[in-house]
Amino acid sequence: MYLNVHSQYSLRYGTMSIPKLIEEALSLGITQLVLTDINNSTGIMEFMRACHDKGIKPIGGIEFRRNKKLLYIGIAKNKEGMKELNDFLTEHNLEQKVLPDTAPDMEHAYVIYPFGYAEPLKIREYLGIHFEELSLLYQKDLSAIKDKLLALQPVFVADKLGYRLHEYLRGIDLNALLTMVEPDDKCRNTDMFLPPGELESRFNKYAFILDNTRNLMNTCVMDYPKGRVNLNRRTFTGKKEDDKALLYKLAMEGLVFRYGKNNRAALNKVKEELKVIDDLDFCAYFLITWDIIRYSMTKGYYHVGRGSGANSTVAYCLQITDVDPIELDLYFERFLNAQRTSPPDFDIDYSWDEREDVQDYIFKRYGKAHTALLGTMSTFKDRSVIREIGKVMGLPKAEIDSFTDRTLLTANQDHPTFKKIMAAYAMMADMPNQRSIHAGGVLISEEAITYYTALDLPPKGMPTVQWDMYEAEKIGFDKYDILSQRGIGHIKEAVRLVEENLQHKINIHDVKTFMKDPKLNARLQTGNTIGCFYIESPAMRQLLSKLRCENYLTLVAASSIIRPGVAQSGMMKTYIQSYHDPKNVKYLHPVMEKTLGDTFGVMVYQEDVIKICIHYAGMDGTDADILRRGMSGKYRSRTEFDKLIEKFFEGSKALGRPEEVTKEVWRQVSSFAGYSFSKAHSASFAVESYQSLFLKTYFPREFMVGVLNNYGGFYSRWLYVHELKKAGAEIHLPCVNHSLEVVSIKGMESYLGFIGIQGLETKFIALIPEERKRNGDYLGLEDFVKRTGIGLEQVIILIRVGALRFTHKSKKVLLWEVHSLLGAKTRPVQGAELFEVQAKHYELPELLNTQLEDAYHELELLGFPLSLSMFDLLQTSYRGDLCAADLNRQLGKTVKMLGQYVCEKTVHMKNNKKMWFGTFLDSAGNFFDTTHFPTTTPVYPFRGTGCYLILGKVVSDFGFPSVEVIRFAKLPIVGNPVMT
Repeated sequence: MYLNVHSQYSLRYGTMSIPKLIEEALSLGITQLVLTDINNSTGIMEFMRACHDKGIKPIGGIEFRRNKKLLYIGIAKNKEGMKELNDFLTEHNLEQKVLPDTAPDMEHAYVIYPFGYAEPLKIREYLGIHFEELSLLYQKDLSAIKDKLLALQPVFVADKLGYRLHEYLRGIDLNALLTMVEPDDKCRNTDMFLPPGELESRFNKYAFILDNTRNLMNTCVMDYPKGRVNLNRRTFTGKKEDDKALLYKLAMEGLVFRYGKNNRAALNKVKEELKVIDDLDFCAYFLITWDIIRYSMTKGYYHVGRGSGANSTVAYCLQITDVDPIELDLYFERFLNAQRTSPPDFDIDYSWDEREDVQDYIFKRYGKAHTALLGTMSTFKDRSVIREIGKVMGLPKAEIDSFTDRTLLTANQDHPTFKKIMAAYAMMADMPNQRSIHAGGVLISEEAITYYTALDLPPKGMPTVQWDMYEAEKIGFDKYDILSQRGIGHIKEAVRLVEENLQHKINIHDVKTFMKDPKLNARLQTGNTIGCFYIESPAMRQLLSKLRCENYLTLVAASSIIRPGVAQSGMMKTYIQSYHDPKNVKYLHPVMEKTLGDTFGVMVYQEDVIKICIHYAGMDGTDADILRRGMSGKYRSRTEFDKLIEKFFEGSKALGRPEEVTKEVWRQVSSFAGYSFSKAHSASFAVESYQSLFLKTYFPREFMVGVLNNYGGFYSRWLYVHELKKAGAEIHLPCVNHSLEVVSIKGMESYLGFIGIQGLETKFIALIPEERKRNGDYLGLEDFVKRTGIGLEQVIILIRVGALRFTHKSKKVLLWEVHSLLGAKTRPVQGAELFEVQAKHYELPELLNTQLEDAYHELELLGFPLSLSMFDLLQTSYRGDLCAADLNRQLGKTVKMLGQYVCEKTVHMKNNKKMWFGTFLDSAGNFFDTTHFPTTTPVYPFRGTGCYLILGKVVSDFGFPSVEVIRFAKLPIVGNPVMT
């Protein structure tokens, strides 16, 4: 008779997970209960599954609150009632309306108001009374409400310890000290399941209330189908047979487009796949994905299709992906097979500024009632939990910092406050903290989605379900991943610039030609790939150089072996060695040679691991698929992944595999957990990398402007400006008479845009070039101020960054004039003046700016100097004993170098120590890399951007030189002349 039970999904309020909640109910003999989390239905479907497994009757509901105030509780009579409750909450979430004091009429749901509600009750409305409120009924005439009274015993906690956790959660939610959390801000300490018979005892004088409660619950039946059912939109055309015919027609047309008219092998492959797709009822899934691609292509949008879907030749023929599965011998069964326990997966990437329009199309095409974005659930994790607990306990920041420092972990173990924090941490870790939005998952349902969840409206502005991808899959939804990435934006913008400025038409999708281009492959081999998608990071450039990568297939492998699973298992080094010396490869076992000959016995892709589990350990396809998902991190815990260990070893033993070999094979398999790519995924990335390589090789200036205008990539903005300069462009500071909002380029000349100037307001970033376009160049400072209505503070920023240098006056003169013109006031934009009144001008002494002053202005306002380099700002003229180009001639020697900091990477070692890898530019503008061991870096740490003097030993790994740092110091720069 518990009508008001809460789980952890009553965020920062409820304390029990759904399994814990049901375990508690079972232990007390409770046979039915209602889950009513606060303003959400996140846990309802999980709750029903768990109750059915344990033989408890589940009832769904929602507790509606406005701020801290309980308004009413909705309880579903059935599936339709749950939809009514979800629809009501959804309406208020999506329209951002506050919840009303009274609930609307609902045909299939009951509403319970807290005792004290004074309005007349309708037919399905009741009053809930807590046992502590029963005294209010004493000597009252109850005839009018006798049939409307229900026992309301909320459940938020399991016991006293749970109540203390609840107090911590409330403190965190309210950002308040524990002692400042008011009684109204938290539940009662009795809001829990009561021992058997106690609730009856509390209500013994009012047994009819318990009868009312029991009778109401008995009328509720959550008539949802049990087990996973297909809840996705079931057809594309309206009829399954028409879907099948349309998919066949499109696939055959695409077959001719991709392979020509006479490719028998491709025809057979497509027909085989079509049969599997139809047998497993995925025709609609393919057609809907094709429809999304068709729409985006009509809009001229670029896309990259990846994920396991790129294993499908049908997907290739439908232009969902540009990866040819036949050429790469991709494993279609990795994507779709009769034993597969999870839905297929298409990841479609768009440029960051085009994705939202594609999502908007999906909502309009398939209807808002049937379409929603996928949610996520962030949890309390790691040191952030300790910080939150420490704050509500009122601890000073320094003490909290000491508790989160890993190096002080042992020293703090016996500290009483630390023990208290860790006890709370143990209960709170991985508890749901807040709902958010998935990176790109979209659900398209057959029934209205509100049968299964209420919808939120996150900042993105599109309806979002209240549960995550794991729950979606268990309920029966397959997601469509509509993602965005900057790399596509780089390509799109570069192609546009080439076509507009050079009148040169590019077929950027002619990737097969790119792959055979010796110039592109030569660039790939040297690792000269700054700006190129996925292959520009220091680690990837090093790998390309070590492999001397010169073709697409090697790049596909490199895209996967750079992942932590391969790299940290030691197999990346093994792969490089074997790649250069394939005749001397030593295979762990003949099965490894037979199944992994192409990758020299190294498991590089998810498919490789699946093959080994099947062929080496004799596991079936279903277990292999579960393991694949474990590798992708697509499980809530490691439980299902760990269960496979026993099967793996038992199967290997039964097949007579040597025990020591089996241990090493499993070590390699398990190292992939959470990190490996499917081959199709790597192949998709490699296709995009080649598109970027093509543009960087033949149109380097336009390409780098494309990178800058899509907010860069792996590196800071200044490095892409440096690369633009290396490509031969003459780069100019922003100018009000030449610059656009973004970086522009014509011929060899490039102007930095107004975006990127620190402190410049968005309205002026757009207004300055727009006004110039409408009415011509600005004639001078006064003309600029009048036409834009810019204020003193904003125009000073533009003067200091050099954007008014067209006046041929020094910055100091311009600053004098603008103060005379505006003083502390902002002039509004005026209408056309009948008579132009000139401002008074005064004769000034000569006021000049130095290059050093300009460089400091640029450093402050752009984040980097353009007038001078960082090396020019150093107090010393020393530039090191050698440059990056000389390193291979100095192997084994201790050298002294000077480098401008580019980036660093911290790596946690197995012994809990850290080491660092650095990337620098020498004074000639070339890269070199450094290694910093745990013994040296604490003494000689990184100190942010700037130039460093580096003493170290030159080493080489597969021909790639780097410097192992012995000593290391950031060098001082000359002072700011304005400040001296």
